[in-house]
Amino acid sequence: MLNSIWFGMMAASILCAAATGRLGELSTALLEGAQNAVEFSILLLGSMCVWLGFLQVAEESGLSRLFARLLSPVIRRLFPEYGQDLEVQGKISMNLSANLLGLGNAATPLGLAAMEAMKEKNPGQTPTRGMILFVVMNTASLQLIPMNMAAMRAANGSVEPFGILPEIWLTSAASLAVSLAACKLLERHWVWNR
Repeated sequence: MLNSIWFGMMAASILCAAATGRLGELSTALLEGAQNAVEFSILLLGSMCVWLGFLQVAEESGLSRLFARLLSPVIRRLFPEYGQDLEVQGKISMNLSANLLGLGNAATPLGLAAMEAMKEKNPGQTPTRGMILFVVMNTASLQLIPMNMAAMRAANGSVEPFGILPEIWLTSAASLAVSLAACKLLERHWVWNR
């Protein structure tokens, strides 16, 4: 489906450019866009590699267990079914830490590892409340230091890449609060407990 949408957009662009006599401008924009995409990907890849390396060192050095202990009061309250499992708590806390740093791309493999650890503890085929809450928290993640956003702003010439911190804090905190409240309220609904 997505491939069909992309193909349709490209075909419409080519037809519109041909109809208006702007095929030259279209080909120039395509080449410039491809070059910008490669440069931007390399910029983000560098910051992602640094943080993934840091998170791997943290995992192997036991820092993730320390994060798990520091965040355990919050994690136990949000994920009561994993309250005594330090392995799952460690993976959840590393994912939350990456999200707090605004490293959504680096948080993805950590989130997958946490979901895998939660799945191993789940005897059934349906996701647990904790798994659903974890996905929702990742979708509406709280960001204290939005590294990827700052890197994008710097790549596009912003003189203050971190100038949007108050807005990021406000919007990410609000989205997380609404998402958590919705999850906790829906957990009590009769449809959920069928």
